[in-house]
Amino acid sequence: MFRWDLFAHYLYGDPNLIFLRAAWTTLWISVVAQIIGVVLGLFLALMRMSRFKWLTLPAGAYIWFFRGSPLLVQVLLLWDALPKLAANNPYLLLPDFGCVLVAFSLNEGAYMAEIIRAGIGSVDPGQMEAGKALGMRFSLAMRRIILPQAARVIIPPLGNEFNNMLKTTSIASVIGVFELTNVATTYGSPTFSTFELLLVATLYYLLLTTLWSYVQGLIEKRLDPNRNQKVELIDSKSLATRVFGLGTPRVGAGR
Repeated sequence: MFRWDLFAHYLYGDPNLIFLRAAWTTLWISVVAQIIGVVLGLFLALMRMSRFKWLTLPAGAYIWFFRGSPLLVQVLLLWDALPKLAANNPYLLLPDFGCVLVAFSLNEGAYMAEIIRAGIGSVDPGQMEAGKALGMRFSLAMRRIILPQAARVIIPPLGNEFNNMLKTTSIASVIGVFELTNVATTYGSPTFSTFELLLVATLYYLLLTTLWSYVQGLIEKRLDPNRNQKVELIDSKSLATRVFGLGTPRVGAGR
C-alpha cells in the first residue's frame, strides 16, 4: 500500500530537509563537473583541430576512451584504482565526491570536445583569416571572433549535456555519495518505502531540469541575433495565425 504519509513528510514536511540537501549536492556536483568539462573540452577541441599529430593523437585517444566506455565503469575504476595507487602516497586518495567529480569531469570533457569542435567548425574559416589580416594572434581571434559566433551552435547541446548531467549524478550513489537517489534508497529501505521516496527524488530531479530548461531558453534567446525580428514577426500575427496557422499564405498560391 502506498505510504502517502511518508511521501508527504519527505516532500515538504521533513524538518531535517534531507532531500533538499541531497538536491543541493546533486546541483553543485553537476555545476562543477560541467564547468571543468567545458574547459577541458575546449582544450581537447583545439588539440583535435591542430595540424600537429602529437596533439591530435592524444586528444583523439582520450575522446575515444571516455566516449566509448560507460561512465559507471569509469567511476568504479577510479574508486578502485586510487587506493591501490595511493599505497605509498596517501595524497592520491580522494573522498567519494572527489572521485565522482573527477570521473564526471573527465567524461564530460570528451563529449564537450566534440560539441565545441563542431561549433568552431561551423564558423566560416574566412573569419579567422580576417582576424589575422587585422593583426590578431590566433588566441585573440579565437576569443573575440570565433568563439562568440560558435557559442550560438554550442549552447543548445551544452544545455542538453548539463540537463543530462543533473540526472547522471544518480550514478554517484554506487560509491555512497548522498545525492537524491542514494538518499531515497537509504532512507526508504528500512521501512520498505523505497518507491515513495524515489518518487520524491523524481520530483526534485524534474524541478532541477525544468528550471534549467527555462534558464537555457533565456540564454539561447539572448544569443539569437534575430531575436528582435522574431518578436516583431510574432506580434504582427494574430493568435489564430500563430496557433492554428490560419490566414498564412500557401506556397504557390499566387501562381
